[in-house]
Amino acid sequence: MPPSIPHLLLLHFHLLAIASLVGIAGWSRAWAIGVNWGTASSHPLPPPKVVELLKSNNVSRVKLSDADPDVLRSLSGSGIAVTVGIPNLMLRTLNSSKKAAESWVHDNVTRYFPAGGPRVRIEYIAVGDEPFLLSHGDQFYPFVLGAATQIQAALTKANLGSKVKVVVPCSFDAFQSESNLPSEGHFRPDINKTMIQLLTFLSEHRLPFFASISPFLSLHQSKNISLDFALFKGTARTHNDSHRIYKNSFDLSYDTLVTALYSAGFPQMEIVVAQIGWPTDGAANATSVIAEEFMKALINHIHSKTGTPLRPQNPPSEVYILSLLDEDQRSTSAGNFERHWGVFTFDGQAKYHIDLGQGSRKLWNAQNVKYLSSRWCVVNNNADLSNVTASVLDACSVADCTAVSPGGSCYNIGWPRNVSYAFNSYYQQHDQRVNSCYFGGLGLITTVDPSTDTCRFAVGLQTSHSSILVLPQLLLMSSLFATISMGFVFLI
Repeated sequence: MPPSIPHLLLLHFHLLAIASLVGIAGWSRAWAIGVNWGTASSHPLPPPKVVELLKSNNVSRVKLSDADPDVLRSLSGSGIAVTVGIPNLMLRTLNSSKKAAESWVHDNVTRYFPAGGPRVRIEYIAVGDEPFLLSHGDQFYPFVLGAATQIQAALTKANLGSKVKVVVPCSFDAFQSESNLPSEGHFRPDINKTMIQLLTFLSEHRLPFFASISPFLSLHQSKNISLDFALFKGTARTHNDSHRIYKNSFDLSYDTLVTALYSAGFPQMEIVVAQIGWPTDGAANATSVIAEEFMKALINHIHSKTGTPLRPQNPPSEVYILSLLDEDQRSTSAGNFERHWGVFTFDGQAKYHIDLGQGSRKLWNAQNVKYLSSRWCVVNNNADLSNVTASVLDACSVADCTAVSPGGSCYNIGWPRNVSYAFNSYYQQHDQRVNSCYFGGLGLITTVDPSTDTCRFAVGLQTSHSSILVLPQLLLMSSLFATISMGFVFLI
């Protein structure tokens, strides 16, 4: 049951006393901003180039979704603190097999701690990729605690138990409040028992709680959250909760988690914000202008160290921005915006400028990026286009067409330019192969850039990773359904 208001008031004063007298364990270190670096891209920027991008922008921490050897090797000797991810699909095996956990630690952690040589500065192992996400059901979370325990034991056996910490990224929908007020915050009933077990494990090993906070999704899912409230604007209507005044969506969500931790019996648990960001395409209010406004306000808020009403003067010790780069192969099951979280485009070009906490207000673009030839695939206007919709659906079932969906940056370019966008997306993803622009005679290769001021027709990257991805069937269907839902855009 959620705690009563008197209990919350007691919590408030208790936390104030702790913060002022001794501080919460682990909070004495300086706060830091990092980035999430995902690689769900058909043509990812080469890892060494990404590391150059991180270093040129003074990014000191990075959170990975997996343990890609090329990515980890590129981070060797960089000094960047790294969180290595374990995919959800591995949790069941790690939960049941001590040998599997030891092999994973050996292959993905121990080898990057060579004696006397440059190493990867692995700080955390993230067990699962938001395994508590509501849309996952019970596919993954029953195996989280067992997998985390096995990985912890394997680290100890490898003499890395004191150097590398085990954490579990928690999705924003794992904690909630029916009234949208922090004082009623709690973990979802279906995961509450597992969560308490996990928190016990984290507390025993003095490990932080990794959690996602998403003001953008809160804005889209709650009628009580306004855009001004999400953007930290002083003109936003405040939320009053038991004499505590909330002026922005971040503080509201953060203290909802604080109360959930208190209700579970862990009021002093350190919190790391594992994911927070604002997309720039694929939905209403998803633009570079709004994303810049949000990110600047967020960074200023954290930098001020004012904390939140329930944890004053104690902001999260670490915050990881979602994300470094756009990823055209992310699942769109939650929305087309999922492929547009990047502060940088897929090829490392800044969409806007922010201070990542290192004193510079200008972001540096990736340098000497190698592209495919300056060629695009467009619709042949001289062909019979009466059946073009079928070709578009085929292209968008594999390629990324989210920018031409309702709310996207290319939504208003009109017909048949939107058809050309779909054709070109497919053509670039297939390394500009001639037959990938055929579409039954409806496609035409051109050297004239069809981009507009607001809609970019991208050219793919030259990279050793360039390939046609074999997508999981679920992701293919998700993309297809998303495309079908916007199919009316392409009707003649």
